[in-house]
Amino acid sequence: MEAKHLTLNSGRKIRLNTPEEDAAINAGIAADPDTYEMGPAEFKQLRRGRPLGSGTKTQVTLRLDVDVLEKFRASGDGWQTRINEALKSWVRTHV
Repeated sequence: MEAKHLTLNSGRKIRLNTPEEDAAINAGIAADPDTYEMGPAEFKQLRRGRPLGSGTKTQVTLRLDVDVLEKFRASGDGWQTRINEALKSWVRTHV
């Protein structure tokens, strides 16, 4: 049996598993005591994408010093939120 391929819009071809390969993969999953197949209720609980925002923010272009930006980015995910909190704190004490 010749392998089937899926062609993406970019022209890249992805080789699809044969039914025999799928059966071997599924047998391996079934034999693994640390995994199981989720039911519909569990699957529905999975979240995809970014969480919804507050709806009160406006996107802007802002120029920051490189060292300031590097420090916030180095602190990990949520760095933009931390910049916003720092600005809100400044506004509370200076305006």
